[in-house]
Amino acid sequence: MISIAVFSTKSYDREFFNKIGSEAPVRLKFFDVPLNEDTAGLTQGFDGVCVFVNDNLSEPVIKTLAANGIGLIALRCAGFNNVDLEAAQRANIKVMRVPAYSPEAVAEHALALALTLNRKTHKAFNRIREGNFSLERLIGFDLHNKTVGVIGTGKIGAHFARIMKCMGCEVLAYDLYPSETLKDIGVQYTDLDTLFKSARLISLHCPLNESTHHLINRESFSKMQDGVMLINTSRGALIDTADALEALKSGRLGYLGIDVYEQEEQLFFQDLSEHIIQDDLITRLISFPNVLITAHQGFLTSEALTEIASTTLKNITDYAEGIVSANQVLPS
Repeated sequence: MISIAVFSTKSYDREFFNKIGSEAPVRLKFFDVPLNEDTAGLTQGFDGVCVFVNDNLSEPVIKTLAANGIGLIALRCAGFNNVDLEAAQRANIKVMRVPAYSPEAVAEHALALALTLNRKTHKAFNRIREGNFSLERLIGFDLHNKTVGVIGTGKIGAHFARIMKCMGCEVLAYDLYPSETLKDIGVQYTDLDTLFKSARLISLHCPLNESTHHLINRESFSKMQDGVMLINTSRGALIDTADALEALKSGRLGYLGIDVYEQEEQLFFQDLSEHIIQDDLITRLISFPNVLITAHQGFLTSEALTEIASTTLKNITDYAEGIVSANQVLPS
């Protein structure tokens, strides 16, 4: 039986892993703490680790893992930008991921952010609870017939594009590998400058890497329409937060909905309601009436959690049995 240390766990992780993994030849030890240089010593005596988006798999951490006999890093997410893949390869540690769990879940959350910002349902909810039935300052706009820009048309971006087409939007897309299936339903691929200039709503669905880090920055905002809506359910560092704040102040950015944040590892998945938040950028963002932030919950559906647990456990058992998996991640 293979032994796995599971880091950054919450109640829902335990629930779904215990339910799906009851018959698997895997022993799971759950740790609430994230994996980083301070906690890497906890991996002694285990065969592998299971980690999430904000765990730190830098070279120093990987060296500790290797010294402790760890042979597997099992990511319970699709992204792997938090893993030093070259260091893992040098240490002979395999890295596995969940390439797709429920693209519909994240795409639908992006839609929820856009609709909530637009129609201000969150504000209406709070007003009604206080006995305020006024409709003042709740005006939105029809999404129908608007131009929507989708950056990244992998499984999540493709589903979001299909949703927008079904809502009667003109959809422009940018991706290094255009989808013929999306072209067949009327999605138009174009360059980034044209997308920035034309779209009333822009949704980000691309991975984070060197070429996409701060893809949305001061220069990008300068090319967009006044009052543009920007949605990000992918990775926080796709957006330069300081530049987004300036765009909000100027009115160029009319709406911002984010489920991710570039410094989220210090904040998200924790209850900080009794603490003073030290991150000045996010406290500024929270103060804007046209900003909506959720704490990386786009994946949080029962279907997605079931798929994450089952695929992760399959990756672990494949590793234990020496089976070559398509879910292994290698340095580019």
